[in-house]
Amino acid sequence: MDDGLSWERDGRDWPNRASSRFVSAAGMRWHVQEMGQGPVLLMLHGTGAATHSWRDFAPILAEHFRVIAPDLPGHGFTTPPPYDSMSLPGMAGYVAELVEFLGVKPDLVLGHSAGAAILIRACLEGRLAPRGLISLNGALMPWRGLPGHIFSPAAKLFAKNSLVSRLFALRAMNRKVIQRLVDSTGSTLEPRGVDLYQRLTRSPAHVRASLSMMANWDLTLIEEGLPRLEVPLFLVVGEADSTVSPREAHRVRQQLLPSAELTQLPGLGHLAHEERPREVAEIVCRVASRVGVLT
Repeated sequence: MDDGLSWERDGRDWPNRASSRFVSAAGMRWHVQEMGQGPVLLMLHGTGAATHSWRDFAPILAEHFRVIAPDLPGHGFTTPPPYDSMSLPGMAGYVAELVEFLGVKPDLVLGHSAGAAILIRACLEGRLAPRGLISLNGALMPWRGLPGHIFSPAAKLFAKNSLVSRLFALRAMNRKVIQRLVDSTGSTLEPRGVDLYQRLTRSPAHVRASLSMMANWDLTLIEEGLPRLEVPLFLVVGEADSTVSPREAHRVRQQLLPSAELTQLPGLGHLAHEERPREVAEIVCRVASRVGVLT
């Protein structure tokens, strides 16, 4: 079993392959998908995912925007950075360097799960200055109580042990394992979506990057920084999300950023944009109109 994904083998039928290209920035070889014309919309997927997550979502938005969506460092077909640099500030810095290399200034940014935290951090650092920031089931608040004391140390241990990532990848050969993982998000995906997650998880390098992100993550940086966020924040939340509790978005509004606007998606889980891409895309367009990106 090869350690990383191969574009020639694993990317041969990758969703929206015709929109893919590879660029070198920030010491990495990035896989980036770009499509459409108009205002620039930068989209970041979450931990453990890749650009496949936008397979039906991005083409709809490309009718209105110039969509730019990279695989995050170490994920999908983007090469990994050093383990210790996969922190929240590190990932925000890498994404900002990629955007600068591409020579674009995003008008609107959208992050799913951990992708939302990366974008918020980049905005707080002044590396990105969009007119609006959409957090789609964003992982923005630290783990509370016992999980916070157990989860991060365990991820650190797993991430530093290459055998663990290989064992995860071996388990992913069993499609039922991946189906259970997808089901645990509260979302229901078509077989093609499950197949793509299985393809990713069969790669030890991809698994190692996912664990490295979780091991180095410190969401207290977001919790402390949100009250200073000047970019308008729009929280889009699947009410059936069982990965990131919908209650977290309410906590953001009530305790940290009352100006944030909340849109709830009844019946949808953590992968809401994969379940009903057009419905979520319509919300993105409404936000873009609200902040003057679309007229």
